[in-house]
Amino acid sequence: MFKRLPESPGRPLRLTVDGKPIEARVGDSVAVALLVANVETCRTTPVSGAPRAPYCMMGVCFDCLVTVDGVGNRQACMVRAADGMAVSTQRGKRELSV
Repeated sequence: MFKRLPESPGRPLRLTVDGKPIEARVGDSVAVALLVANVETCRTTPVSGAPRAPYCMMGVCFDCLVTVDGVGNRQACMVRAADGMAVSTQRGKRELSV
């Protein structure tokens, strides 16, 4: 659904989403990388399991929560993509670590 403009600047970099490699560009947020890679769901809601994806792209709505390099509940729209980054989508409620 989302496509990158052919003249988009930025060096390519690789990250993984749920173990699958995707390509992003330097300067992309994780949310942009997910959208360009056709990842349709970032998380599901804890109560109903409804799928959520990036919506506001400015850190207000919290619909784009993902786990980044083992740290959960990160807003994908507010985190810059980095080479080698591991992103996991979140399903249901997240357990608190003790």
